[in-house]
Amino acid sequence: MSNEKILLVDDEPDIIEFLGYNLTKEGYDVTTSTSGKEAVELAKKIKPDLILLDVMMPEMDGIETCQEIRNVADIKNTLIAFLSARGEDYSQVAGLDAGADDYITKPIKPRLLVSRVKAILRRKSGGEEVGVDEQEGDIKIDREKYLVYKEGEELSFPKKEFELLALLLSKPGKVFTREVILESVWGGEVVVGDRTIDVHIRKLREKLGDHYIKTIKGVGYKFES
Repeated sequence: MSNEKILLVDDEPDIIEFLGYNLTKEGYDVTTSTSGKEAVELAKKIKPDLILLDVMMPEMDGIETCQEIRNVADIKNTLIAFLSARGEDYSQVAGLDAGADDYITKPIKPRLLVSRVKAILRRKSGGEEVGVDEQEGDIKIDREKYLVYKEGEELSFPKKEFELLALLLSKPGKVFTREVILESVWGGEVVVGDRTIDVHIRKLREKLGDHYIKTIKGVGYKFES
């Protein structure tokens, strides 16, 4: 049985009850909230392993809540998956832009939800090198602290952006195919698409500069200093 902590945030009590019951049954330590503002304070307090966050909420919606969490040092690398009945591309892109790690469309069957949650949580401990500094040109990463430095200046990166950069930086000049990137960063069991990679590459370029990450059309991406 798992003892990992999940913060479930949704303004609909029926969904909270349904999802909370099925996750608790799997052994997860589930805390619930019906508002974004409360969710931020709870996240600071309990430091969950995963936050399942509804997009459409009154007052502070899921996008704003995610952005707020990503700005809090102690919890900025917490895994966040959006829950939403909105399956349109723009909604998913907005969620990823805000720093989300995944996007789950409602309604979802309990077994599929549990499977997705397990796959997301495996990213927390699976296959990550720790305590390793890597540098290429003026870009340096600290894997243990999840920090990126450009010309000595510390930059803030959400967890998936950091992992994508770390992958590309691990072998400068090597072209990583989209398939390898999806498998290495998101895991083979999680269904994400090219749009997800494109959003994260764009965010990296916005923070580092356009010239570090090269697009190899029809293949993938590579890092060049």
